[in-house]
Amino acid sequence: MKKWTALILLVVPVLVLASSGHAEEGRYFAQTGRENDFIPRVVNFTIFASLLYYLISNPIKNFFKERKESIAAQLQEIEEKLQSAKHEEREAKVRLEESKKKAEQIIADAKKEAKLLAEKISQANENELSIMKKQLEEKMALEERKSAREVIEEVLSQNISSDDILINENKVVEIISKKVA
Repeated sequence: MKKWTALILLVVPVLVLASSGHAEEGRYFAQTGRENDFIPRVVNFTIFASLLYYLISNPIKNFFKERKESIAAQLQEIEEKLQSAKHEEREAKVRLEESKKKAEQIIADAKKEAKLLAEKISQANENELSIMKKQLEEKMALEERKSAREVIEEVLSQNISSDDILINENKVVEIISKKVA
């Protein structure tokens, strides 16, 4: 703001003084012998431009230098952010690939475990089935013997009476001693 105020304070008086009226042309010719004042005006303008350059050039140069540096800093910051984003993208891709490999490994392990578990269950079922078959066979054999005994008892009880069998004392002692021993 100070720069603009200083510039306006310098430029306005120069513009006001630089404009001269045409009424005084005769007087100028009488004093200088020339019809126009082009050369003095060029000299005055050159002096004015030199003073203006001397007073304003450093602030203007500094302004543009600071502006250039701020733009360069912003560009550098944007470039760093871009590089950082690219780096993070690469890291994310690497992590994604690792995650995919881990997921594939987990799926493969789960399939292996499921297969092993299915085999164990199948083996356990087969073992249980074989045990059940053995138990069934033993039960059937037991039932066969039991039914055979019942049939024999029934046949013996119906067809043979105690009168039909003559057992002497020695024979009874022998049968009882066999059963006890």
